[in-house]
Amino acid sequence: MIVVILGAKGMLGQALQAEFKDSEIFAFDKEELDITDKNKIKIKLTEIKPDILINATAYNAVDKIEENSEDFKIAELVNGQAVGYLAESCKNLDITMVHYSSDYVFKGDSKSGYLEDAYNDPINKYGQSKVLGEQLLKMGTDKYYLIRLSRLFGPAGISKLAKKSFVDIMLDLVINKGKAELDLVDDEKTCPTYVKDLAKFTRELIEQKKEYGIYHGANSGACTWYQFAEEIFKLKNLQVKCNPVSADKFPRPAKRPNFSELLNTKMPAQRSWQEALADYLK
Repeated sequence: MIVVILGAKGMLGQALQAEFKDSEIFAFDKEELDITDKNKIKIKLTEIKPDILINATAYNAVDKIEENSEDFKIAELVNGQAVGYLAESCKNLDITMVHYSSDYVFKGDSKSGYLEDAYNDPINKYGQSKVLGEQLLKMGTDKYYLIRLSRLFGPAGISKLAKKSFVDIMLDLVINKGKAELDLVDDEKTCPTYVKDLAKFTRELIEQKKEYGIYHGANSGACTWYQFAEEIFKLKNLQVKCNPVSADKFPRPAKRPNFSELLNTKMPAQRSWQEALADYLK
């Protein structure tokens, strides 16, 4: 199997390369292949003729996107239009495409969670850009797996723009910066997603030849940031006073969904986020 992985230096791109190591992999980050250049995409995919294209790119500076028009244009291009370019080339060359989206495509007012076919109703501009990508993917090709995730964690990517996950930020605050007390948001609830489990989930969809369409690949169960942090510190035996607070305590340009649990009804349940977290922290 020949696999092209885009966003190769990011957290997910690195995990995908490890997961598909038995395949013939062509891995590109933006320095090697600009996905916003429609012609370059077409030429490169025609040259390689992969069986699978996995798009792990995203522009996810959520607050910058909300308050800066230039950042919003970048998000619309990378998270939206470029997905359409990829889908069009994949259809023309008969390539199966995998693309990742976010719980931010939902309004976040459903305490019972969101099914795969739930209505998209984003409350911030980043979410709007991800909805655009979903729409252009569906319009561009029929042979796609659209996988949604939330709160991705795992080993940091190796690109200059790679961000630390919440897990590593919390550990850094306590272990390296000496924080003994933290205020943590307790009214935003969704599912953490362990990057290695997401990569494995992706391979299973492809190898098992599952029906094309939308899947939710987050780990099972949901939590708030406060509950997430409490579990991190418990597993690492760190004594930290965690104070549950409302999101209002941390004003940010972009609104976040309050309840956006991703319900997986189409694949065997992923292991719990607690199990995945314990595995990562070993």
